[in-house]
Amino acid sequence: MIVRSDIPQEVQFVSDTLESAGFEAYLVGGCVRDLHIGKTPKDWDLTTNATPEKIENLFEDTFSNNDYGTVGVVHEDAEESLKVIEVTPYRTESGYSDSRRPDTVTFGVSLEEDLKRRDFTVNALAYRLKDEIVVDLFGGVDDIAEKRLRAVGVPSKRFEEDALRMMRAVRLAVELDFVIAGETMEAISENSANLGRISKERIRDELVRVLQSKNPMQGIIFFEKLGILEYIAPDLLRSIGIDQNQAHAFDVYEHLLRTLQHAADKDWSLTIRLAALFHDIAKPETRRWSDEKGEWTFHGHEVVGAKVTKRALKDLKFPRETVEKVTKLVRWHMFFSDPDEITLSAVRRTIVNVGEEHIWNLLKLRRCDRIGTGRPKEQPFRLRKYIAMVEEALRDPISVKMLKIHGDRIMEITSEKPSKKIGDTLHALLEEVLDDPTKNTATYLENRATELMQMDAETLAALGDKGKEKRDAEEAAELKTIRRKNKVG
Repeated sequence: MIVRSDIPQEVQFVSDTLESAGFEAYLVGGCVRDLHIGKTPKDWDLTTNATPEKIENLFEDTFSNNDYGTVGVVHEDAEESLKVIEVTPYRTESGYSDSRRPDTVTFGVSLEEDLKRRDFTVNALAYRLKDEIVVDLFGGVDDIAEKRLRAVGVPSKRFEEDALRMMRAVRLAVELDFVIAGETMEAISENSANLGRISKERIRDELVRVLQSKNPMQGIIFFEKLGILEYIAPDLLRSIGIDQNQAHAFDVYEHLLRTLQHAADKDWSLTIRLAALFHDIAKPETRRWSDEKGEWTFHGHEVVGAKVTKRALKDLKFPRETVEKVTKLVRWHMFFSDPDEITLSAVRRTIVNVGEEHIWNLLKLRRCDRIGTGRPKEQPFRLRKYIAMVEEALRDPISVKMLKIHGDRIMEITSEKPSKKIGDTLHALLEEVLDDPTKNTATYLENRATELMQMDAETLAALGDKGKEKRDAEEAAELKTIRRKNKVG
């Protein structure tokens, strides 16, 4: 029996109001499961024998916007997780022609019938606050004690009703550190193809929760073994069994999963976790055998991988901002892999490529990548070197907007009208400043802009796109100072 003195007052109020009006009121689903485990629920849901209309009449501020009769009771001044308490009438569902939504929903049935339609036994628990009675019709309390995830009733029927439940089983297993019962796992494998009928948005949301769990590597392994990964991220399947070079202890697939897991171990953001999972996604198609080196090479895999990643994330309907951030990290993840080739101007250009706000995420991805190879350390010496170089580079101009001149000023001093030449001039000036930050003065840039604007458009465009000569001697001196300061040389 659950006896809790810390039930939020907003939840208690909704329950008391329903009970006082002569209706039954039970906490139900994940919140009851969490109370048994000893966790504070993130969401509080109640079920009742009252109809939607009668629920709405009992409370001052409510809303309803779905076909399941759910009424949201609003508490505007409560903390975020308690602003809306959802109350749903007892119901049964039948006919799932699209493997997602019931064709018909019937209200006013018994609590027992309502619990029968739920996905897993640990979510089919009900708790009546009025008398502290737990209703457990399917052995959910024992399954919680055994840390076991088991479908209610016949597993295949549950997954035929809503195929997304197959992903939810994996997600709950990794979030709760539970095992999935054998019969339930078999039913997932048998019904895996039904996931292809589920919207990409719903698939994405479950994937995100798996990736944000403490053990996303196990979640992806579950997806693959149960035959549903091909409906989530099929590009990952191509990496299975793809051997790498001597720097790696694992094939591409395991390397990706271990890289992802390290991001989770560090509790880093979803952006980094997605980049970790996809950073080497194009190694299968770029792999070539080198007789000279006597091992596999993967030239250009970061370029191809950025395109594959962008397509995969767009297919999963990730927000545009997320797609762009992750794609940039995948595209430039090789930058920190060869410390002997890294110069200060190269660091500045990489900051321009990924964005100043993402350069630290690129370093974090590099750390995950290294651990994912099977090496025990993140290379603290090189990491200190990289950090020092990034800090130094961030003091210098790394984008057009940081120049001591802007397009309006160029038009003012040259009497030119808006044109592509203005942009080309700014980019040409930026290239000079990236090589020599001391040139970032209004006097120099105005004089140089006047010279550049006198060039023909083709020459100026070529100058803007042309590679920049490195200041080897100056950078060597700069790097020596940086390394001495940060104890890396």
